[in-house]
Amino acid sequence: MWKGLLAGTALVLAGTALAQQPPPGIATPALPDGSQVYDTAEQHGIEVTVLARDFARPFAIEFLPSGDLLITERGIGLRLLRGATGDNPVLDPLAIAGVPEANPEVAQFGVQDIALHPDFAENGWIYFTFNAPAPTTGDEQPQRPQGFLQLLRGRWADGQVAEVETLLSAETASYAGGSRVHVDANGMVWVSTGAPFGEEAQDLSNVYGKVLRLNADGSIPADNPFVRQDGAHPAIYSYGHRDQHGLTVHPETGQTWSVEHGPNGGDEANLMQPGGNYGWPTYSFGREYDGSDAATLPFGPDTVEPRVVWLPSIAPTGMLFYTGDQFPAWRGNLFIGSARWGGINHTGSLQRVVFNEDFGELRREALLQPLHHRVRDVAQGPDGNIYVLSDGPTHAVLRISPAALD
Repeated sequence: MWKGLLAGTALVLAGTALAQQPPPGIATPALPDGSQVYDTAEQHGIEVTVLARDFARPFAIEFLPSGDLLITERGIGLRLLRGATGDNPVLDPLAIAGVPEANPEVAQFGVQDIALHPDFAENGWIYFTFNAPAPTTGDEQPQRPQGFLQLLRGRWADGQVAEVETLLSAETASYAGGSRVHVDANGMVWVSTGAPFGEEAQDLSNVYGKVLRLNADGSIPADNPFVRQDGAHPAIYSYGHRDQHGLTVHPETGQTWSVEHGPNGGDEANLMQPGGNYGWPTYSFGREYDGSDAATLPFGPDTVEPRVVWLPSIAPTGMLFYTGDQFPAWRGNLFIGSARWGGINHTGSLQRVVFNEDFGELRREALLQPLHHRVRDVAQGPDGNIYVLSDGPTHAVLRISPAALD
């Protein structure tokens, strides 16, 4: 009996000790004031420069044709970094006027991602994904705020946003997670949504856990795969996605890509197929957070296999295919932000994936690891340099440019 009591007490004490331990993480060094030079594979010598810092809740960046940079402060609004491609960028102290507001105390509410129309110089259209708070019932879990996903469009004029209209609004509320929006060269609007909990990703009647495709005015393209299927939301292009924090369209092929978080490992980069089922939650490469299997099989006979899988997790975020002239050796590579590696805090990076001509993975590299920052988004500037949005504990915009090597 005493042995059993002692063993039980030991287990309780061990569990208490584990519960009291801080989450695993690595100390984050202060961001340097000057530029830092790092060696990288294939493109030897990059210079990393801090352009702006000390804004709130970074989630997305988007360049204006002028070289100014829009920064999303998730759940709050937009900031403007003037002259981001120049030698002396200046962060405007005030938020951009005209962006709809939500509850600023909950980061998941309000504006999330932004994208410009390809004819922005003529029409000024800017698109937002937005989480509108759902009415509270008192039974909500604080870690899972409920909201209605929306797609908004406004017009950029005189340094502010005007004429904001709602192009799409979800009919039901769900977990107010991150979302992305991208407008392709033809003016088609792509939106990625998440459904990390429950079965919503497989339910074609809602927009959660999907990639959506709309015309520039919010109408439904006639060739969307489920447009004539009873009970299906006509904006759906693909489904079975878990928690998508990156979305882009390949500048040459016109194919749409997204990245999504697995539950604990099993992050994926996916090439969209019309009507494709990407498996979640029935299939997954990941595990639950207690280490048990999230699914019996990673993919099934009727699902689309991912192009890239990360085991362990990188917590993927924004993404782009590089097309500039500053880094010739990286042309055509896929860049993906990483918030952390293997469940360890402060281990983020900028991931680089090299493909063959059929998008088969050849190799990958992790950049910016010495900074120990979470990378939230990545963009190619009009100057051909690569720009990175990072957080923790100092939020920052970074420029990656070729280093002058001796």
